[in-house]
Amino acid sequence: MERMVEADMDQGIARRNGHDGVGRGEANGLDKVVKAQVDEGAIGPDPEVAEHATRRRFGAEYKLSLLREADGCSQPGEIGALLRREGLYSSCLTQWRRQREGGSLGALSPKKRGRRPAAADPLAGRIVQLERENQLLQRRLGEAELIIEFQKKVAVLLGVSLRSEESR
Repeated sequence: MERMVEADMDQGIARRNGHDGVGRGEANGLDKVVKAQVDEGAIGPDPEVAEHATRRRFGAEYKLSLLREADGCSQPGEIGALLRREGLYSSCLTQWRRQREGGSLGALSPKKRGRRPAAADPLAGRIVQLERENQLLQRRLGEAELIIEFQKKVAVLLGVSLRSEESR
């Protein structure tokens, strides 16, 4: 199938470039032209088809409005037309109706996917408090050591012996 599409493109490009697509240079020259045009972006991917399919997500407001519209349908075939217009299956309506009956807007909101967050540690507050207290005490200890160091230097300058005073 892909080769057929390439052949059709080759013929179209050949006609645009003034070649009839038959005979000389078709296999050699045209392939190079097509590849060059694809590389340059002149011939891009098909805009109708997405590269990667994405899962559609419907908000609670959209679901409720669609359910209201479906509930208002009274003629045969109206719900089918609504579903075709929106690109949905009837199972979506059934599921959304059950969710609506089960608990209104909260039940219609999409569930959060992935891992659940870790539970809060009950001792986290106490740990933070103790860490702050530890930092405060370390700072006060550093100040006290600085004062003691200063007192020793003053004692040396004045010639006062601190050992005799400490033994008292």
